[in-house]
Parts: sequence; structure tokens; C-alpha cells
Amino acid sequence: MRRAYEIAELAPELDLLIGSDDVLLELALAGAKGWIAGYPNALPESSAALYRAAVAGDLETALPLYRSLHPLLRWDSKTEFVQAIKLSMDLAGRHGGRCRPPRQPLTDEQAAIVRAATEKALAEGLR
Repeated sequence: MRRAYEIAELAPELDLLIGSDDVLLELALAGAKGWIAGYPNALPESSAALYRAAVAGDLETALPLYRSLHPLLRWDSKTEFVQAIKLSMDLAGRHGGRCRPPRQPLTDEQAAIVRAATEKALAEGLR
């Protein structure tokens, strides 16, 4: 995120992409043209709505979605992001399944955090 404006200055012909879920809003507002995403696999409709609102600069729509999704989006910058996404997918009724080695399962504590955040998002109607 820190380098978004510098990259635009140094290479204006390049399209900036969002590469980490937990800085989506900030990079969209900085002019990003796309999102290489992880968590939308679990909550695709809400994630797409967030992305569209963010790139349109519609903060009235984007901010509440971002705040609701951020406890999950921030897993994208952790080593266990794949495991977290797959657990959220399972909870949302999409097949996530187990991770292949060398990835290890989430700890019970990590799984509880992901489960609570996912269940809260689903209870809020996020899909």
C-alpha cells in the first residue's frame, strides 16, 4: 500500500493490482484496477460488492462491508490464510476441504477465531 502512489508515478503505464485482501479498500482508492483475491472464495457476493464499491469510490457502501469482512480479510496476510479460507468456505456452504501438505491444520484457537468471524459475517447476511 505504501508504494502504490510511487509505482503510479514511476510506471504510469502499469495497472496496479490489489494483492492482499486486507488492503483492498485503500488500494482501490489509490487507483488499483484489479484484485488477486483469496477470501472471495468463501463470501463471493459480498466480496464482489465490496470491490465494486471500492473501485467506484462509493465509501457509503464500501466501508460497512469492509469493516464487516476485515476480520476475515486480514487472514490473507497470515501464513495460515489458505486454511482459514477453506474453513470459511466450508462454513458458508462451499466446499473448502482440507489443505494438502505441507500446510498444517489450523490450531484449535485459530479455527475458533475464523469460525466466529465467519459465523458473524454470515449472520449479518454476508454471502
